[in-house]
Amino acid sequence: MLHRVAVTSFPKSEIKILLLEGIHPVAKEAFATEGYSVEALSGALGEAELAERVRDVHLLGIRSKTQVTPAALAEARRLLSIGAFCIGTNQIALRAATRHGVPVFNAPFSNTRSVAELVIAEIVILSRHVGDRSREVHEGVWRKVAVGSHEVRGRTLGIIGYGHIGSQVGVLAESMGLRVLFYDTASKLPMGNNRSVPRLEDLLPVSDFVTLHVPETPQTKDMIGSEELAIMKPGACLLNASRGTVVDIGALAAALKSGHLGGAAIDVFPEEPERNGAGFESPLRGVSNVILTPHIGGSTEEAQEAIGREVSTSLIKFVNTGTTAGSVNFPQVELPLSRDAHRILNCHRNVPGVLRDINKIVSDMNANIRAQVLSTDQDIGYLVMDLDQDVAQDVRNGIAALDTNIRTRILF
Repeated sequence: MLHRVAVTSFPKSEIKILLLEGIHPVAKEAFATEGYSVEALSGALGEAELAERVRDVHLLGIRSKTQVTPAALAEARRLLSIGAFCIGTNQIALRAATRHGVPVFNAPFSNTRSVAELVIAEIVILSRHVGDRSREVHEGVWRKVAVGSHEVRGRTLGIIGYGHIGSQVGVLAESMGLRVLFYDTASKLPMGNNRSVPRLEDLLPVSDFVTLHVPETPQTKDMIGSEELAIMKPGACLLNASRGTVVDIGALAAALKSGHLGGAAIDVFPEEPERNGAGFESPLRGVSNVILTPHIGGSTEEAQEAIGREVSTSLIKFVNTGTTAGSVNFPQVELPLSRDAHRILNCHRNVPGVLRDINKIVSDMNANIRAQVLSTDQDIGYLVMDLDQDVAQDVRNGIAALDTNIRTRILF
């Protein structure tokens, strides 16, 4: 009988972790402290190389450039979980990960302040045409003018997407004297004097600055196109630090060149280079009063360290206890540890009768269930079960033999 539930059945030293894209060292340190074997690479991997590298990996950590495709997941025979060390998870084939019994964790909170601060800074820079003035001075041109340069105080900021980042932008903007309106498809509690509007069409014509903070979904693709740009307030500025697919870049370039819009700040693009270096192309290059940044909204040392801690903590909890709280593609389960018990984790297809079949296996072996939690979504069920008797291997084999089984493992 086990005397310490912290000792997992699979030796921690044999758990292999692959971290890509220069994830903050604090994550590697956390995994190493647990006794895991960690390899960290500075760049992203293409599909073929990723598929080759993940065959014997138990945990995979990525940022936004690595595409975890169904083909790569099919090769990941030992993969237990994926950590997206960022907010977005659209670079991961979530349905395929779920089908393989692989929960995905991200960092929905850690870089919100960094993105919000950049947006506020860009609002001021756009209002003062600082980007153009800086470029001119670098080119040896002295052009001290006040025409077209304004304070942001008293102006109106429209926020599209009032989640963690959007609401923080609203708080910071209000403290600087901006009037803040926001539009969100879900009902959200306003912060301070921020005020919601019922429709996007109510926000665009009255906002001097419009900033986007929405996820990438079929509904948000090209949500700001030529029609939406046309009803924006003349001279207004558009900011996007969310996802590159939500703005029609060609239509935005046309609206800027025509003079209808007064400026833009774009941090994300429909297609982004896989690695740093020359070769980036965009219709927005060279357009007056346009700030282009290489997806750095959350790229501060503070944010990357916080993300490293947040995601590594989630992955460690999953490996050590089976907890899926915070997973973006798995039912949420968190069962307190039981002393001197054996824990079994099971992911199965969500069809009627699975729990009945599992409990029959346990009952037939005269085992006592100390604790049991099952949570389901439309596709899968996730079960965490603690047993008294030392029959975990037999129970595990019985559950794994069920037609509904996706993955079953003994944790300890």
